Amino acid sequence: MSKTLDHTSVAHAMQPDDTPELRELYRGFSEQSLLPLWTQLGELMPVHPKPKAVPHVWKWSKLLPLAERSGALVPVGRGGERRALGLGNPGLAPHAYISPTLWAAIQYLGPHEVAPEHRHSQNAFRFVVEGDGVWTVVNGDPVRMSRGDLLLTPGGNFHGHQNVTDKPMAWIDGLDIPFSHQMDVGFFEFGPDKLSCLETPDYSRGERLWCHPGLRPLAGLKETVSSPIGAYRWKHTDAALSQQLQLEEEGYPATIGPGHAAIRYINPTSGGDVMPTIRLEFHRLRAGSQTATRRDVGSTVFQVFEGKGAVVMNGETHSLEKGDMFVIPSWIPWSLEAETMFDLFRFSDAPIMERLHFMRTQVEET
Repeated sequence: MSKTLDHTSVAHAMQPDDTPELRELYRGFSEQSLLPLWTQLGELMPVHPKPKAVPHVWKWSKLLPLAERSGALVPVGRGGERRALGLGNPGLAPHAYISPTLWAAIQYLGPHEVAPEHRHSQNAFRFVVEGDGVWTVVNGDPVRMSRGDLLLTPGGNFHGHQNVTDKPMAWIDGLDIPFSHQMDVGFFEFGPDKLSCLETPDYSRGERLWCHPGLRPLAGLKETVSSPIGAYRWKHTDAALSQQLQLEEEGYPATIGPGHAAIRYINPTSGGDVMPTIRLEFHRLRAGSQTATRRDVGSTVFQVFEGKGAVVMNGETHSLEKGDMFVIPSWIPWSLEAETMFDLFRFSDAPIMERLHFMRTQVEET
């Protein structure tokens, strides 16, 4: 039977009259698993992106107590592997996807707990909004995790975590799980039950080799797909953002908008994104400043690192404070407003969109 169609669902097609002959034709289509384009063109080829994912805000004040409660009730180890609470976009239920391409979770590790090693095709990172005392071991290299640090676990790298303190710690995980799942590219492999290195150095071997401003080791001249740096430290991020705003005060063009400093974490071997599927950035807004309203193809997730402000998505204003997270689906209009100095960590699927030449941005004139 022909579906009832309207101009919003089929913007370009003229539908045939409903006749017994047409119904028989459609029955034949159904028997042969055929779907005629003229009944679904508006859904398959809309005039602009119409995401199923919806703009949504998760409050840290609600998330952290649930993570703490799970720490008391749910063990960590082989089987579950990680005590991670995935943020499920209400428009993508029942999947724990924050967007069609990105996955985000709160991971919680109790005192002296160990998350065993494994590896997978999916690219992953961790960002620490508060706390310390956990080391993540990536391919045998122990990497300290502390407030404001960005930690990378590119696809294919064995990794595990240990908490060496008497206090629990929580952080956010970000991965390209939905994208890799839809593309059927995922592999997973268990590593040793015990961590391959129990050392707890202040700086990982990757940092010691690569993290010297403007200097590249001759032992690392080959371009790599993902960054060889295991941790991007907060002290460097903070200093870069502070200097941008200071230069702006001095009259130099150092910010991307009035009162809006921003950095992108990069792969030092290529100058590109740290991983092939995820872009990572950090933004700082002066108190009282706001960004222009914009739309982007692809999806973006923010977490508030410090300060108070708001995000406006689809014309609706959401108040934000430390730890809060929100997702902006494809082509949804959005802007930021800072009540105090406002620091936000950002990740997106921009590398996918750019590499496939789907990226498009629209910024409203102010």
